[in-house]
Amino acid sequence: MISRSTTLFLSLLLYLFFFAFFSQSESKSQPPKVSLELYYESLCPYSANFIVNHLPKIFTTDLVPIVNLKFVPWGNAKLRSNHTFNCQHGPNECLLNTVEACAIDIWPELGKHFQFIYCVEDFVHQRRVNEWESCYETLHLDPEPIKQCYISEHGKQLELQYAAETDALQPPHKYVPWVVVDGEPLYEDYENFLSYICKAYKGTDTPKSCNKVSYITEVKAKNEHSVCDKEREEPTWRKVSSTMSSW
Repeated sequence: MISRSTTLFLSLLLYLFFFAFFSQSESKSQPPKVSLELYYESLCPYSANFIVNHLPKIFTTDLVPIVNLKFVPWGNAKLRSNHTFNCQHGPNECLLNTVEACAIDIWPELGKHFQFIYCVEDFVHQRRVNEWESCYETLHLDPEPIKQCYISEHGKQLELQYAAETDALQPPHKYVPWVVVDGEPLYEDYENFLSYICKAYKGTDTPKSCNKVSYITEVKAKNEHSVCDKEREEPTWRKVSSTMSSW
């Protein structure tokens, strides 16, 4: 029996095939795109849920041509002395953050690195994270470039770059997932990102999907928001074990 997430994944692969074709033939005269940035960490369950169950909506609408989607896999990791760092959910998160950073670097086409990140985060969402390496075979990708990247200085430098980008956020991020549309954070209303994309679009040829989504004029704070808080403290043993001192 095929699971719902597997069905969604297969549908996503098919759509991204057509998206890649469309991107190659897109006219240069198109109006400026809306930037959509996702600041996240690989093992935060709410980041995984957003990537698996919400972000793919953009690929099932006519909004793809008007959006520049960027992933920033760093999240609530903390930079330590000598350019070492630790991650909120331990050493495996540091590893997968770097793996996904390498995927973005090696496969810069959105259609390619999104498939890989989706696949990895789907395993995180299903609590089967130890199976993430099967994504190479599923997507017919060569694992060697990724392996060489994350065990090398290059993988570390990519993460330090994302650390700098995350630390430069204004206002500073408070938790992940932290979704930003055209420079404006969506705070707790991040699942409603499609509405904000429509609202930010400056083109005259408004996508039909924008007539179906409701615009949000005010973000309502939740008593318990589904996020991984930046200031949540980890036990001392985890802090020590997650410090990445060698690559």
